[in-house]
Amino acid sequence: MSGRFVTFEGGEGSGKSTQIERLATRLRAEGRDVLVTREPGGTPLAESVRGLLLDGGTDAESAAAAPSPLAEAFLLEAARADLVARVLRPALAAGKIVLCDRYDDSTLAYQGGGRGLDDAMLRAMNRAATGGLAPHVTLLFDLDPDVGLGRRSRGETNRMDRESPAFHARVRARFHELAAAEPDRFVVIDASQSADVLEAQIWSAIAPRLSG
Repeated sequence: MSGRFVTFEGGEGSGKSTQIERLATRLRAEGRDVLVTREPGGTPLAESVRGLLLDGGTDAESAAAAPSPLAEAFLLEAARADLVARVLRPALAAGKIVLCDRYDDSTLAYQGGGRGLDDAMLRAMNRAATGGLAPHVTLLFDLDPDVGLGRRSRGETNRMDRESPAFHARVRARFHELAAAEPDRFVVIDASQSADVLEAQIWSAIAPRLSG
């Protein structure tokens, strides 16, 4: 039996993490076997990469330690390849529902839209890292970057949060382009709504796709 692979995408502070946990709780209450993971992360190697890419102190310290855009992309793909091989494929082969906070669309949006790296190159890198493993459905949490970053500023922030408003606007625009290009896979969610309303909308969208 093959499982179902659901990815959660969107900008900073869009509420993805909260809704992943809510969906996982609801699915488990129905007796479904659920695995929750994240990118970059999910394996010891990938979590180490996450620390390299996202952790940072002051703005000056963060900028000084930041990798070049291409190095950043290669590090993300290395983490992704490890996650796919060690976690995602085995879980799906075991029939689990996998909920992943970010996947290869984030590379196209952040390193492509945000950093300006070549889209065709990034897609080739994604294919190499994933071996063609694609989500059954992707939930895109759409939110004005100013609102999302305002939420983030009230808590813990990372290096990506400290990118310019123009960077985050480009990321959002690329996510919109990706969703428009694959409407059968993407479900666009208005992430400005309350957590309870979001949970209900996500369940309505996702439940039919997880049957069978």
